[in-house]
Amino acid sequence: MDDNATCHRTLAVQDCLDSEGIQRLVWPARSPDLNPIENVSEALGRQVAGRNYPPTNKNTRIRALTEEWDKLPQQLLDNVVQSMVRRVECCITLHGGHIPYIFFKVPADF
Repeated sequence: MDDNATCHRTLAVQDCLDSEGIQRLVWPARSPDLNPIENVSEALGRQVAGRNYPPTNKNTRIRALTEEWDKLPQQLLDNVVQSMVRRVECCITLHGGHIPYIFFKVPADF
């Protein structure tokens, strides 16, 4: 995903994309609204933070993240992906401005 970050705009990256015939889309800079993993990451982080015994080191954090990832309902992931058309349309309407996070539903059992 090219979000206009500096690392995505280097001459080496541009040369590589050009050599492969890949065209860039006009994309708002630093656009978490259009990156569905941001919503999944937020949900995952809330679950880990809400544990009875939050992780205190790298190993327990990895274990907690893995356990909570396995518990994420497929419906949450599906809703985030299905919201992308509406997110892009809203972003276009707002000329690249921030969009509210009303575009996907968290399953009731989550």
